Parts: sequence; structure tokens; C-alpha cells
Amino acid sequence: MQESTIKIDVTLDADKVPSSISWNASGSTVEEAQKAKAMMLAFWDGAEKTAMRIDLWTKEMMVDEMADFFYQTLITMADTYQRATQNEEMVKELKDFAKDFYQKFRDQQMKENAV
Repeated sequence: MQESTIKIDVTLDADKVPSSISWNASGSTVEEAQKAKAMMLAFWDGAEKTAMRIDLWTKEMMVDEMADFFYQTLITMADTYQRATQNEEMVKELKDFAKDFYQKFRDQQMKENAV
């Protein structure tokens, strides 16, 4: 059985707000740690039937980047759900929601920038 390790390093400022996030994985073709402005990590506790999550973002993460991050995360979650369940109807619902979410964000940005 093969094993892999994912290492996440978070540097905090004096107020314990993430100032940098980097990660690397054993077995990756990239040797240096990869920088990130945000991360979402979720684990499923089967015994408790609950999700355990870690959501972090740095001060440099812009609002438009967060919207992009959420949109892409929702789309990839839909893809994962499709592979796991083959439930095309629910996958379409999730992807439609992601697209609607992103379009509403863009519309809000346009309104705010027009003022």
C-alpha cells in the first residue's frame, strides 16, 4: 500500500490572522511548497456523521478572488458528487447554483463600481 503526506504551513500575524499559507505533497512532481491565499479542507467523521472543516484565507485574498474560489470549489464539489453518486440531476442543480452565485456576485460588483 502506498502512502502520501500533505503538509500545510500557515504563518500567523500577531492577531493570529493567516499571513501566508503554503503546502506540498509527497509524491508530487513539484518539489517546492506551493503558495496559496486561501484553503478549505473538510473531513467526514463517519462515526459522528459530521463534517470537520478548516477554512483559512490570508489578508491578501481579495473579494473577487474569494468569489472565484467559491465558484470553482462548488463546481469541483459537483464533479466529485457526480463521480461518487452518478446523480446527474443533483449535479446539475449544484452547478446551476454555482453559476447563479457567480453571476450574482459579478452583478453586485458592477453595481458597486458604477456608483
